[in-house]
Amino acid sequence: MKKIILLFVVGLITTTSFAQNQKADYKKRPTLSVNFFMKDFLTPSRIGTSSLSSVIGNKQWAQFADMVPGLGVSYIKGISNHMDFASNLGGSFIDYPFLDAPKLGKEKFLLELDATLRLKLLTDKYIVVPYVSGGVGATALGGSHFGAYIPVSTGLQFNLGQSEAFLFTDVSYRYPVTQKTGNYHLNYSIGLGAPLCDKPAAKPVEPPMPPKKVEPKDTDKDGIVDSLDKCPTVYGIAKYQGCPIPDTDKDGINDEEDKCPTVYGVAKYQGCPIPDTDKDGINDEEDKCPTVAGLARYQGCPIPDTDKDGINDEEDKCPTEAGPAHNNGCPVLTEEKKQKVQLYAKNIYFATGKSALLTKSYKSLDTIVALLKEKGNETLGLNIEGYTDNVGKPASNLKLSQSRANAVMGYFKKKGIAENRLSAKGFGQESPVADNKTAQGRALNRRVELKLVEKQ
Repeated sequence: MKKIILLFVVGLITTTSFAQNQKADYKKRPTLSVNFFMKDFLTPSRIGTSSLSSVIGNKQWAQFADMVPGLGVSYIKGISNHMDFASNLGGSFIDYPFLDAPKLGKEKFLLELDATLRLKLLTDKYIVVPYVSGGVGATALGGSHFGAYIPVSTGLQFNLGQSEAFLFTDVSYRYPVTQKTGNYHLNYSIGLGAPLCDKPAAKPVEPPMPPKKVEPKDTDKDGIVDSLDKCPTVYGIAKYQGCPIPDTDKDGINDEEDKCPTVYGVAKYQGCPIPDTDKDGINDEEDKCPTVAGLARYQGCPIPDTDKDGINDEEDKCPTEAGPAHNNGCPVLTEEKKQKVQLYAKNIYFATGKSALLTKSYKSLDTIVALLKEKGNETLGLNIEGYTDNVGKPASNLKLSQSRANAVMGYFKKKGIAENRLSAKGFGQESPVADNKTAQGRALNRRVELKLVEKQ
């Protein structure tokens, strides 16, 4: 029996493959069938104890009196031209002959439900359609015994005409999966089925449309058909064979109106770029000094030099005061330095009527020497001027003032101050700073003045 089931499954798979390749013109509509069946446990039992040939040869198959009747309903729906899905529900009263257990001794209601695939050798176009089926099923006996089985069947379907009603007759072999609550048996059934819904109306066949006149295609709607248009998807003109007027430099100004067709420009300058007269990379419209090369951060103007000392303000540490480059643009000679030298010059003393420096002058003179030697003051020098009061002869006073100026210059040279940074001149009794009529005034007029100057 297992071999028979295996052959049936192989046939089922083969038929399914064949059915799926058919054109779906005769797929069954949802159908409800009412069935009468007879259950035969005796024939499979005799075959099991002897053989099929022996049962047939000795005519030992079961009679109707040995079978159990029942009623059922089936729902059938086409999957394809050659395959239907069928769900069967059947009921009968039976003293069930269990395979491995004794009968109950009384009849109980047996409810059976299965789902199968029904494979048809012909489509529903034909009057007689042979089919085979297989699936799975479940049983419930008296609400206390439950089981499962595999139904394998073969049968015939008879087409009853235009109504698409069908007469079904088949024989099913029930193979128990749960043998303790089941048994092998045959199920003979006959049923009558009819569709549950009307057949869909056939779609009317529309007459073929007359061929449309094919107009020449003009995709870009520029009046030049695509077959003659070198730019069929871009609006153009006939002069350029359907292409737009060229714009070589892509500045939005077509070459016919562009005075600089190969250089990107603006409409204001007829397609030419904004001019840059001083060639500093900043166009004249943004350049505040369009004729002088400059920098962008100064809006096209050169770096400013506010104090006009030749050092631009970015590098000049004293941008509002003129000064040499070696001092970062700051002046070397400051008012503070001038006043410092003039202050210490008041402490220069000589012997009476002579040009010899007194020692109490050295401290002030050394302070001035230190100033001249400070870093950054290398360009500073001294103009040494000698003066006297009006006592004595003018010629003698002039000679004395020169000698005293020379004495101060000599002291600075001795301390390492270069001669080219120094000058000495006597002025005698000229340019008094006080009244020579008083002793105090004459004392103020007897002096040496030191003037700090820029030598380079």
